[in-house]
Amino acid sequence: MNMDLQTGIRWMELFNEDIQQNKDYLTQLDTPIGDSDHGNNMSRGMDQVIQAIEAESPDSLEALLKLVTSTLLSKVGGASGPLYGSAFMGMLKILKGDNTSSWDKVLRGGLDSIQKRGKAEVGDKTMVDVWAPVVKSLENKQLTHVVIEEAVEATKPLKAKKGRASYVGDRSIGHIDPGAYSSALLFQAMLKSEEK
Repeated sequence: MNMDLQTGIRWMELFNEDIQQNKDYLTQLDTPIGDSDHGNNMSRGMDQVIQAIEAESPDSLEALLKLVTSTLLSKVGGASGPLYGSAFMGMLKILKGDNTSSWDKVLRGGLDSIQKRGKAEVGDKTMVDVWAPVVKSLENKQLTHVVIEEAVEATKPLKAKKGRASYVGDRSIGHIDPGAYSSALLFQAMLKSEEK
């Protein structure tokens, strides 16, 4: 997978479109097991990201990731802002250290940052349950839309062990994790940004 500035901007635009379209659904997912704010938080955050890109016209992939990081950290409330901000910060760190880093390495940096921040493991019913299989599939050059969909569905039978959802215990079983779903939208948009 090749990520350059143009593809990166397209990725954020597509992610924003998907978030806006799925805003109500994300809120529905978050209602039984969270604060019912994931849809609104992500919608507001991505809207701000697109505005920032248009206002500042980043001139490199590094500048784009920096802009996305700072916007998400400052504009998105709830747990999603710090976690998504951490993800992009982790990606930025890898890219900064080595501009020639392969994209799977960059995303692995994002996953590591999320796990450091949220202390979540695979199976805890969080966004990590989508990020981990996606990064692994990308490393094996096997990432498809189906892989992403299956990762989201796999959060349904899990019992939440982290975040707000962990407070409802067994009642979290049978629900898709909202952070996993928004992460799936992120990666679906990433794949679409490469398709011409």
